[in-house]
Amino acid sequence: MTAGQIAEHFHCAKPTLSAHFAVLREADLVESDKVGTTITYSLKLSVLEDALLSFAETVGIGVRSGGKLKLATRRTK
Repeated sequence: MTAGQIAEHFHCAKPTLSAHFAVLREADLVESDKVGTTITYSLKLSVLEDALLSFAETVGIGVRSGGKLKLATRRTK
């Protein structure tokens, strides 16, 4: 989506959104492509997926096995 299309979904000033986009680019979660005055952003799904998997492992939601997330099962006696 273009920056303008994304901005339509939020009630923030454009400079605020630009700052958020800069953070997302710095974190390597999005790519930006500028043509003239239009910037188009694309989400890097593989990076987001890795972040979510790491978070899930950290909080004990699942465990990684062969690169895939599996739900952790807890047994009680």
